[in-house]
Amino acid sequence: MNSQASSSPFLAACVQLRAGREIAPNVDLAVSLIEDAADAGAQFIATPENTSLMEAKSPLLFEKAVAEEDDKALAAFRAVAASRKVWALIGSLPIKVAPDKLANRSFLIGPDGVIAARYDKIHMFDVDLGGGESYCESKNFRPGAQAVTAQLPWGVLGMTVCYDLRFPQLYRVLAEAGASFLSVPSAFTKPTGRAHWHVLLRARAIENGAYVFAPAQDGLHENGRETYGHSLIVAPWGEIIAEAEEGTGFILAEIDPAKVAEARGRVPSLQHDRAFAVPGDKR
Repeated sequence: MNSQASSSPFLAACVQLRAGREIAPNVDLAVSLIEDAADAGAQFIATPENTSLMEAKSPLLFEKAVAEEDDKALAAFRAVAASRKVWALIGSLPIKVAPDKLANRSFLIGPDGVIAARYDKIHMFDVDLGGGESYCESKNFRPGAQAVTAQLPWGVLGMTVCYDLRFPQLYRVLAEAGASFLSVPSAFTKPTGRAHWHVLLRARAIENGAYVFAPAQDGLHENGRETYGHSLIVAPWGEIIAEAEEGTGFILAEIDPAKVAEARGRVPSLQHDRAFAVPGDKR
C-alpha cells in the first residue's frame, strides 16, 4: 500500500440509475443520489458508465456531447463533490475529442472539486449478441491507450470502464502498479450481465487481491437498451459485500484497506508472475 495512504476503514457507495436521452435530468438524478450517499456517510462514491447520457443515435449523441471544458454535467459533479467533501468517481461521460469522435471518459474528482484523474475506456464494445442486439462502440468513440491509477487517501485506485472487465491483463497491470481498489463503472447488457457479471467481477477481485467497485446502469432505457443493474462491491477475497436490487439507488459498504494486504499475503500471486514465451516463439 502506498506510504501516503491511511489504513483506516472508510465507507464506499456505488450509485445505480437508469440514464435517459436528456442530460439535465440524468445529472439531477445522479447529483441527488451522490448527496444521499454522502448523507449516509460515504466518503467515496462511484456512478455508472454513461452517467449523463444514454443515446444510441449517433447524430443526437454528437449534438449533445461537448468538449470537457464545456461539459455542464462535469461541472455539476465537481460542485457536488466539493460541497459534500467526498471523492466522486463519475463512471463515464461522452467527451468530444474530435469532430467525429468521442472519448468514453471516467473522472475521479476530489473533495476539493478538482479532477484528480481521467481515464478513457480502452476496450470498445463491438459485439453481436444475436437476436437483433448488436453494438459498435468504436463507431462513435475513440479508444483510450493509457492505463490509469490515482491516489486516494486510503490507497491507489485503478480505473476501468465496463467492457474492460473482460481483459484481465489490464487489471493485472493496475494491481502491479499498486492499485488496492479497482473501479468498473458499467452499463452491462441484460444477457451478458446474467451470464457473466458476478463471476467476472469476483474473478478480478480474487486475481488481484483488490476491492472492486462496480456501479451499474439498470433497466429499460429510452433508447431501447436494457441494462443488467446489480451494482456490486466485492472484497479482495472475492466476497460480495454489497449488491443492489433492481431500480435506482445506491449501495454502501465499509472498506478495510488492511483486507488487501491480508488477501495478497494469503495468496501472493502478484509476486509470482513470470515471463514466458508465447506459442510459436522459439527463443
